[in-house]
Amino acid sequence: MSRSLRMYEIIQLLRSASAPLTALAISETLGVSKRTTYRDIAALQSMRVPIDGEAGIGYIMRPGFNLPPLAFSTVEIEAIVVGLALLRRTGDTGLQHAARQVAKKISDVLPDEGKAHFGKETLHVSGWNDIPFSTIEINCLRRAIRDEEKLQLVYIDAEQNHTRRIILPLAILYYIDVIILTTWCELRSDFRHFRIDRLQEFEPTGGFFKGKGDRLRKTWHQRHDLP
Repeated sequence: MSRSLRMYEIIQLLRSASAPLTALAISETLGVSKRTTYRDIAALQSMRVPIDGEAGIGYIMRPGFNLPPLAFSTVEIEAIVVGLALLRRTGDTGLQHAARQVAKKISDVLPDEGKAHFGKETLHVSGWNDIPFSTIEINCLRRAIRDEEKLQLVYIDAEQNHTRRIILPLAILYYIDVIILTTWCELRSDFRHFRIDRLQEFEPTGGFFKGKGDRLRKTWHQRHDLP
């Protein structure tokens, strides 16, 4: 997470808190060290963000501090509402949690007229899906894709054959009835697709493919005639 994003998250946490937040609580939420949190809060205070408190006691945001309002048209707000709601169909609990956070952040900084429309329940999206249950943490797969980190996985195919592969995770495809991990498979020296529900386990290899992900995804898109 970049420093600017961390600082924005700190502001959001303090604005929504009903009691002082300790640096430890903020650090655990953001996944950073307390020292980093102290530095970020000091930087915010130097920019005249009204944060009161000190190390060991906790921090609060003084009333009256508002972020700049967002300017969305009515149709754009409707697109956001539907798009966020559609994430319920993916079965990806990490994305669903993030969608709720996004909705709250947008609602917090919308002007009054847009906020009223954002909260109206005039658009409903079915959360139905037929995705088989899986114990795999999709959050970890998405992180490996972002970090361009090689994974070793154990996979069971439709004939119940077990295979162990070293793969380069490239993308996740969300369908209404299945979630697919798109990879470059080192065993086959080619692109391979694995159903998430058939993954038995996976773990980082300690190796990376930095700088190769975009090129591989471009080739994969071209081969499958994707936009």
